[in-house]
Amino acid sequence: MVRTKPPGLIYHPIYSQLELPFKHRYPIGKYQALYQALLELGVAADQFTVSKIASPEQLLSVHSPQYTELLITGQLDHKAMRRIGFPWSEQLVTRSLTSVGGTVQTVQLALQQGLALHLSGGYHHAFAGEGSGFCLFNDLAVAARYALTQNVDKVLIFDCDVHQGDGTAAIFTDEPAVVTASLHGEKNFPVRKQQSSWDLGLPTACTDDEYLAAVQQSLDYLLRIHQPDLVIYDAGIDIHQQDDLGLLHISTAGVAKRDWYVLSECQKRGIPVAAVIGGGYQRDLSALTQIHLQLFYAAFKLSGLSLPNTNRWFHALRP
Repeated sequence: MVRTKPPGLIYHPIYSQLELPFKHRYPIGKYQALYQALLELGVAADQFTVSKIASPEQLLSVHSPQYTELLITGQLDHKAMRRIGFPWSEQLVTRSLTSVGGTVQTVQLALQQGLALHLSGGYHHAFAGEGSGFCLFNDLAVAARYALTQNVDKVLIFDCDVHQGDGTAAIFTDEPAVVTASLHGEKNFPVRKQQSSWDLGLPTACTDDEYLAAVQQSLDYLLRIHQPDLVIYDAGIDIHQQDDLGLLHISTAGVAKRDWYVLSECQKRGIPVAAVIGGGYQRDLSALTQIHLQLFYAAFKLSGLSLPNTNRWFHALRP
């Protein structure tokens, strides 16, 4: 069935409103840059749903009360904050809670209309009782827990970020209703991998053909065997050949084909998809935005719609 309305879009300006130390590794401006690019492409501002802060109940469905309280109140020790990779601030906490809430809203919209995209999310290195790798709270896990309260019997978290979703895997080790799948760089962070329901470690310098075959075979198998009621898709673009932290050799066209395949295959089976943009660490925000945009091109094309103003931005799926 062809969709006749645009995908749900979730965003909040706070995502890029975080003061970081000079030359900090995290490209905090990418969220605002992506939002502005979508406006330039003709997406109306009123098409975006504004993210809301996650509720305490939602956080505590995944995270331990002690960790949650210490992190929110700024009492987490220095070593734990260093593992996360950000200096603590109220701004950091509010931003993180808003992003978690945004992914929950993405699931809500996906269940209502079939497809929704979050201009943030993918904080998959956060465990139940600790953060890591720029991740304070695990939005994917919180959103999956929420979905199970909404007449969803099984969730597939299909994580295509270049880094293994170790926190997500650990959180759902004993939860058969949530299938965790991670396609990641075998030699990349984290050094100590967790066991997902499905792990596929990709070799350094993996190229488009090998990568796309892995995505297609993995997704086909997981959808056929588990028959999920919802797919939460981490569309991380740190797989890209120009990414500073990726180590893979995937082109922009390869990213676009991956996103199209995931979204279109789920649509064929009538499975709602809640997608988050995940990782991407190029310092050139314009180049980084161009790659993140491929997910949105795929989603709008799948909806039977087009983004008219494509002169500035490369559209790998354009005929």
